[in-house]
Amino acid sequence: MPLLGGIRPPIALLCLLILALAGLTAKVLGPAGDPVVPKAVLSSQQYFAEDGAIALRASIDERVTDLNRTAAALNAGKPTPPERVLSDLSGTYQKWTGTTVLDLESGEVLAARGETIPLAWLDKDVLTGEHALTPRMVRLRTGDVRLMTMAVLDWKDRPQQLLIASGSLSVPAINLGPFRSMAVVARGGEVLATAGFEQAEALNSDAERSELTFLQKQMTRLSERAANEAEQDPVSAREPGSRGYPGVSGTLLGDAYNGRVATAGYASLASADPDEKKSVGAGLGLTVVAMLPVVQEQAVGQERELYGLVAAGVLVVFGLLAAALLWRAVQRPLLLLFLESRRLARGDLTRPVDVPRWGETARVGAALERLRAQLSDGEGEHGRQGGEGGSGDAGSSGGEGGSGGRDGRRAGRFGLRAPLALTAVLLLLWCVPVGLLLNRTDASVSVPSTMVNDQRDRTDLVADRVRRALNEAQADLVSISRLIDADDPDATTRVLDDALRKHPRYGSLYVVDEGGDVVARAGAEPGAGWDQDGGAGEAEEAAPSLIRVSGEGGKKPVIQAGAPVPDHKGMTLVGEVRVEFLNSLLNRPGLGEVRVVDTEARTVAASDGFLAFEELPRDALADVVRAGSVHVGAGPVENGLLLREGRSVTVAAAAPFSGGGVAADIGWTVVSWQNAKHFEIAPYEREDRSVLAGMLGLALIVVCLGWIHLVVVRPLRALASSAEKLADGDLKTVLYPRYHDEVGAVVRSLELVRQQLQARRQNQTRRSAEPRLGAGGR
Repeated sequence: MPLLGGIRPPIALLCLLILALAGLTAKVLGPAGDPVVPKAVLSSQQYFAEDGAIALRASIDERVTDLNRTAAALNAGKPTPPERVLSDLSGTYQKWTGTTVLDLESGEVLAARGETIPLAWLDKDVLTGEHALTPRMVRLRTGDVRLMTMAVLDWKDRPQQLLIASGSLSVPAINLGPFRSMAVVARGGEVLATAGFEQAEALNSDAERSELTFLQKQMTRLSERAANEAEQDPVSAREPGSRGYPGVSGTLLGDAYNGRVATAGYASLASADPDEKKSVGAGLGLTVVAMLPVVQEQAVGQERELYGLVAAGVLVVFGLLAAALLWRAVQRPLLLLFLESRRLARGDLTRPVDVPRWGETARVGAALERLRAQLSDGEGEHGRQGGEGGSGDAGSSGGEGGSGGRDGRRAGRFGLRAPLALTAVLLLLWCVPVGLLLNRTDASVSVPSTMVNDQRDRTDLVADRVRRALNEAQADLVSISRLIDADDPDATTRVLDDALRKHPRYGSLYVVDEGGDVVARAGAEPGAGWDQDGGAGEAEEAAPSLIRVSGEGGKKPVIQAGAPVPDHKGMTLVGEVRVEFLNSLLNRPGLGEVRVVDTEARTVAASDGFLAFEELPRDALADVVRAGSVHVGAGPVENGLLLREGRSVTVAAAAPFSGGGVAADIGWTVVSWQNAKHFEIAPYEREDRSVLAGMLGLALIVVCLGWIHLVVVRPLRALASSAEKLADGDLKTVLYPRYHDEVGAVVRSLELVRQQLQARRQNQTRRSAEPRLGAGGR
């Protein structure tokens, strides 16, 4: 018998897989895999660090872009006094700690604002060569590190001037939430800036100061480790199958203090699109580290380990019963047929065939017995009856075998599929309860408060990111509006076309006059008109809003930003912000579904597909949005909570726009929610492990029993039909074995029996013909 054929390998594989699954069940359903800190909490810190890195990278890139854009706009116009340059710059953008205009020929400082910028770092390499005017990190006398961004102001017949803007590398201005701290780390592990730590002088006890010292030391240690990890290549550092963040990111676990473990996530600054867009911030070698002390998880009781052992033991028992059933109902009868058929093929006809009791093997055994009777029939009987006797013999034996065939077919009515089905049912009695009933969760699952807080804080971070993006969009329009010459439509169109190429956030740019008519346009057709009085009520004294949304009834909302054109009363530059641009800001891993809604809780943008101005899918989410819009103290605040409905638990958060800029007062809110089942916490992990064990059991059933059905049962059913036809007298059909296994061996033996019967019939025909020829001759 071939080693890989027949009935033995699938049964042996079934036994091995059952033992392996039992061992896996005992391991994964017990408490051994429960970590001190839930994986979900660690992943949340990683996501928070990634969000911080994205915010810092975007802030640095925007500073560089805005300065270069301002310099290009100034160079395209008439010469401007240095003081006016710095005044307009600070009036349009509030992001630099200090600005300076320097005469490149004499080195004289022509104008300066804000923080004093040291000039000792300026040399030939900074101003010339391949890396000329590349932003540099410079340390001040106070020890703080600043990012110096440069641009050249070049007017005809004027000496070149160098515009320098100093910006801090501090932690992005985001809501860190309670107890979280964040650091910006340079290459080598030097901490450039931190946020979230309380001042030691403000603490009331030595214990609190001691804990603060511990956390600061942990931040230093974890920052060094994070900087080393961030030196890796992003592709090699990423785990197989992971995706999303283009840079290096991960999690770190620190020491414990007073029952709390320092957990940290880190992320290196990376370009939003490394293949197409270069990022200044990504080339600085900075890493953002977010640290949060988390309460240690309590160890799971011993009864949890007992559950795994009991489930594994029950599986072993069921597996042994299934293997015994297959051995007795399939393997043993098949091996018996193999031995009996080989005995008949060798000519041993002395004793009857040992016929199995039921199934296809019973049908084949009955056919073998009928064939044995035909082979053992004496030639004297055939000689007396002559040719007619020979045919009568065949009919007689066929008739005798007919009842045997009917008995065999009656015995094989259910076939070997019955034990296979019974085996499957036996194993399903373990798979179904384990997969569907064991470790099931409901709405009473305890979700760590850290996850709720992180959902709220990250939602607030996304809201801040969207608000800043809208503010930047409007600030860009202010910068572009200074280049517009309303008296020259062609020149204005060229300015708009150039701006549209440089600003992919806009779908179209156009200039409208006092009556709302478009006088110049670039990009798509305007999706909505621009009302010069829009955003202010009839009785209100407030200025018209410069950020607006319209387009109700259409496929997409129309989001507009406007900027008045200087020296042209009633003329406005309008840019329509692409909804896809806002959607891309919302798509963050580990945050679930995120939407931007207006004051009436209608959808304006979403991380997933949406209909313009559709309502939120659940009333509870609208309540969360309304609760977040309630003014508390200085204004609306973000909030997060657990929604328990039925058997599901949802973590939801809402963060209204707050802060500065023209987008702060439009009344929009960012709302996010996700099913807690997506969190890697102990109850859901145990449920997933149970489901996995049940699914592996189902796979085991399909593979092993399917193998037996395809390789043994189906060929055996075909063999039973062929054997019955042969016993009924069909000696013309040649039998070919399909597989080189037990069934194939029985087929080969039957073919030998067929050849013997065919040779005997031919001999009988010749013997019966010879006397007739002799009598005719006399």
